[in-house]
Amino acid sequence: MKKILLNVICCTLAMVFITSCVAKRKYLAARSRADQEQKEISSLNGQIASLNDSVNRMYATIRNLNGRIGDLGYENQASANQLNMTKEQIAAQRKRLAQLQGLIDNQQRATEALRKKIADALVGFNNDELSITTKNGRVYISMQETLLFPSGSAKVNPKGKEALSKVASVLNNNSDINIDIEGHTDSVPIHNKTYADNWALSVSRSTSIAHVLIDEYRVSPRKLIASGRSYYDPIATNENPGGRALNRRTEIILEPKLDELMELMNGNTAKN
Repeated sequence: MKKILLNVICCTLAMVFITSCVAKRKYLAARSRADQEQKEISSLNGQIASLNDSVNRMYATIRNLNGRIGDLGYENQASANQLNMTKEQIAAQRKRLAQLQGLIDNQQRATEALRKKIADALVGFNNDELSITTKNGRVYISMQETLLFPSGSAKVNPKGKEALSKVASVLNNNSDINIDIEGHTDSVPIHNKTYADNWALSVSRSTSIAHVLIDEYRVSPRKLIASGRSYYDPIATNENPGGRALNRRTEIILEPKLDELMELMNGNTAKN
């Protein structure tokens, strides 16, 4: 009987021991799985945090891009406004240029009309006594010394006064004309008691013509300038008698006044 009881006890202890070992293995396996899952959870939490950082950076980039888009919109509008202003400025400039060209055309027509009137008035004089040309919007009446003065003198002779009277008749009938009178000599030094040099002779000759036009033929002095150039503006060589004769001249330079042209040109200069 004792033997049977001992066997029962041994079997019972063996079963308890076996059961205890199985439970421990299950516990250890569960513990291992739990540790693994915790590691995986930690890894996932790290990935989530990293993804959140990426998302935040993307939102920041989007905000920056939206701001840049707004700036580009403002810049585009400013460029469009500037382009519109440039178009308006170009249109205004074209309008001023058209006005300027119209006034220049008017001046050219006025200059040519004046040249014709002077040429018609002086038709009785020879080509070797005077010439009439146009240059840079001006009419040049070039009168030789032989027509106007005795050699070395500034006293206008009768034939010279006849020519000046015809020029004065045109000037008095055309009030909007500026008049420049320039005296010119050759390069041969002058030797007399009246004039110290060619400067003095050239100035005296231009002022003598001015006085004839003003005092005898009633040309307005307000629009007249008299000056001397001596031999520093020759039209021919001073190396031979023929060239020197051409250089001994007095030029009456006529320019039609166009106040509108000057105002427009001055206005353009101020705006630029």
